[in-house]
Amino acid sequence: MSTEPVNASTLAARLLDIGAVVLQPNAPFTWASGLRSPVYCDNRMTLGHPELRSGIAAAFESISATYTPDRIAGTATAGIPHAAWLAGRMDLPMCYVRSRAKAHGRGNQIEGPLVSGDCVVLVEDLVSTGGSSIAAVDALREAGARVAAVVAIFSYGLPAAREAFERADVPLHTLTTFPDLLRAAASRMSRVDVDSLRAWHADPAGWSEALEAG
Repeated sequence: MSTEPVNASTLAARLLDIGAVVLQPNAPFTWASGLRSPVYCDNRMTLGHPELRSGIAAAFESISATYTPDRIAGTATAGIPHAAWLAGRMDLPMCYVRSRAKAHGRGNQIEGPLVSGDCVVLVEDLVSTGGSSIAAVDALREAGARVAAVVAIFSYGLPAAREAFERADVPLHTLTTFPDLLRAAASRMSRVDVDSLRAWHADPAGWSEALEAG
């Protein structure tokens, strides 16, 4: 198993290789928001590749160590396994954050122990607009934690996410980004398709609207 941190270009290529990222500019996906997108990312696919997930954990560790956290937190559900591997590498306690409090039992939104005043690094698998990540940050802060940073496997690098993290005053570190993905995909796709992906990234809403109008 790999113990070396995976780098951005290698990770982007591997995500394409294992089908964690699928690019379909001519048959776009529909996101939950209703936005049409030529990109679909499912980083749960990394769970089936021990060497890759080990490299991801090592990369998360190299970032997280600079914050000397007291605890690692994961977002439910896709961030949980990566948070567990990171917490194991750093020999730290862990908790995870649900998207909302349970409607039964103790009504917890945060599962696992959390001590008020803890310095926490939050692990995400994917950042799109940043809304779910910031909701988890808010829940941790409300419980008394100090969220030092959010780490994620992949980010689309959309302005909405950048603005959300700036407003929340929390740094975001992503292991690979959409530009890295484009470079990795350039030799696998036609120039027309790559240009379409660039156009979507520059203006996702406009790209989606033009597709619907066409």
